[in-house]
Amino acid sequence: MKKKMVLRGLLGAPLGLAVGYLISIGVSLIAGNGKYLAVAPALAQTFGGELNAVIVQAVIMAVYGMIWAGSSVIWEMDDWSILRQTATHLLITSAATFPTAYLMRWMDHSLGGILLYFGFFFGIYLVIWLSLYSAMKKRIEQLNAKVKEKDGKSH
Repeated sequence: MKKKMVLRGLLGAPLGLAVGYLISIGVSLIAGNGKYLAVAPALAQTFGGELNAVIVQAVIMAVYGMIWAGSSVIWEMDDWSILRQTATHLLITSAATFPTAYLMRWMDHSLGGILLYFGFFFGIYLVIWLSLYSAMKKRIEQLNAKVKEKDGKSH
């Protein structure tokens, strides 16, 4: 399981970079006034310039992608309940996402900004979780129907 986690983590690094790039495009569309913002202006200021901030952002986003991808093995822990899988995955991913969002200046550094961040994060997590759960449940029902159909034909 550890080997699978490491391999997925390595594959997740480029995915994290892609997510960071897409976020920069989204932020630019919302706040860039027609300009591309590679990083949040506050991040560039913190790291003494845009290039330094882009490098820091790339490293952090690669690690972020590794954590998300590596943590996906949790869903394959067949001896764990869905509650334990969900709670563990949510804990790991939120522990990775909050400091990333905070350091990358994707959120306001205030109590209101932190609360808004957690509201969005948990809301998005819930929507994705419910979608995946529903799809998996439907797939299991289809597989069970095929098994019943084959059992009926073998008698």
